[in-house]
Amino acid sequence: MTPHISRKRSTLAIATAVAAGALLTAGLTTGASAQPVADATPSAAPQSLSASAKAGLLQDANADKAATADKIGLGAKEKLVVRDVVKDRDGTVHTRYERTYDGLPVLGGDLVVHTAKNGKLKGVTKATKATVKVASTDAKLAKSSVAKSAESTAAKAKTAKADAQSPRKVIWAAEGKPVLAYETVVTGVQKDGTPSRLHVITDAATGKKLFERQAIENGTGNSQYSGKVEIGTKKGSNGFDLTDDSRGGHSTMNLENGEGEGKLFTDDDDTWGNGKPDDAQTAGVDAAYGAQVTWDYYKNVHGREGIKGDGKGATSRVHYGDSYVNAFWDDSCFCMTYGDGEGNKKPLTSIDVAAHEMSHGVTSATGNMEYSGESGGLNEATSDIFGTSVEFNAKSPEDIGDYLIGEEIDINGDGSPLRYMDKPSKDGQSLDNWSADAGNVDVHYSSGIANHFFYLLSEGSGAKEINGVKYDSPTADGSKVEGIGRDKAEKIWFKALTSYFTTTTDYKAAREGTLKAASDLYGADSAEYKGVEAAWTGVNVK
Repeated sequence: MTPHISRKRSTLAIATAVAAGALLTAGLTTGASAQPVADATPSAAPQSLSASAKAGLLQDANADKAATADKIGLGAKEKLVVRDVVKDRDGTVHTRYERTYDGLPVLGGDLVVHTAKNGKLKGVTKATKATVKVASTDAKLAKSSVAKSAESTAAKAKTAKADAQSPRKVIWAAEGKPVLAYETVVTGVQKDGTPSRLHVITDAATGKKLFERQAIENGTGNSQYSGKVEIGTKKGSNGFDLTDDSRGGHSTMNLENGEGEGKLFTDDDDTWGNGKPDDAQTAGVDAAYGAQVTWDYYKNVHGREGIKGDGKGATSRVHYGDSYVNAFWDDSCFCMTYGDGEGNKKPLTSIDVAAHEMSHGVTSATGNMEYSGESGGLNEATSDIFGTSVEFNAKSPEDIGDYLIGEEIDINGDGSPLRYMDKPSKDGQSLDNWSADAGNVDVHYSSGIANHFFYLLSEGSGAKEINGVKYDSPTADGSKVEGIGRDKAEKIWFKALTSYFTTTTDYKAAREGTLKAASDLYGADSAEYKGVEAAWTGVNVK
């Protein structure tokens, strides 16, 4: 459709701006902000915590971490490092920790301690079941040789400008028996122009490469601009800044088709963009609006205020690189970064993209599934799942919720979406169902298994039409699956992510985690629990 462009503030925008001093209109994607939902949430669902309340829980966990380590049976050389905490409405507290051994970080040693309201230990979810212990923490290999080897690994991945940082000693516990190792971070540029931050794990005794993962997490969405939106800004020294103090101070920066930190968007009259890519502000407003509705979704649906649940906003950076056709989340800058697409004419700055990228941040702050193998597929699927959930929740008349990923970008040139949740293999590469080879598939395609699971859990199998889109979802064994509804499905996935997923979670563990979440929320004999079982069976995860 033809975008409706307006350079004048609407009556609603003016009234709101007078009241709040920080809202405006812009010629971009129309969509109502996510509205608070009715409180029909189970008592085991995460409780909405203020930043100060969460800080208090983290402080308590830090004060008690030595006693907790003793309570759960850790060795004398093991210590806990508090990472995150979630409190349920019934008072249960889920505290997420990382571990050290003799002062060294234990990769794959993270765990979640579940404590009842009365302080009684309910259980522990561990990334590894192995005992963390090594004969010595003295490495046989020199750091220089390890760094050189890591750069060679990056070169094989076609990383340009590869530069290995100084390796650090760690305990590698994510696979098999824990061993002393080095972790080397190699920076550079991936072949598509995306920044690279490749983590390479090397056995400190033999020099064997044990693992590698890419820390820059990619996603793609549509870049359609239409209608007018209201977004948060603030009065600055030279007019208005594109900073939303009502959502943790989220700011939007202009990279001006380069790299670096960028410049904060400013405007004289608080009316931004013209709905077309020839105005640099247009992409900035779209990114800010996408971040806004994503923040609202997590806060109103899951009680999480901000990516880390600490009330702090991230940063959006637009106009990255030259004709860069992608977007990515980067923990190191706590930011989402968006390219301008082919010919710098289609910025990837829509609701879908913002929700996908911000959800990578939520995953990083909670389950933190390694971005490789099956755990990487689950990481990527989590962003698709919540990107889809945000799209439905935003209730935009211009971008109606569906189970298609990137359906409006038309990257294939034939009107087809990037990915399909009802039958992922329709894109020609994604997996519908689990197999033993799933961990060897690119994470964007192994994510299809969890995407398919989420669709089956939400809507069920077979042919149906939702919001004008036709779906026909099969199952691995031909069984019929009855959906429990998207609202319940997304709560189960969020509960599992924040309480039971760890860095090493694979599809089998994801099944266990979502079943625990369904049991917590709805009961072990509930239709929801049985629905989770059936949906996983439907994608061959048993």
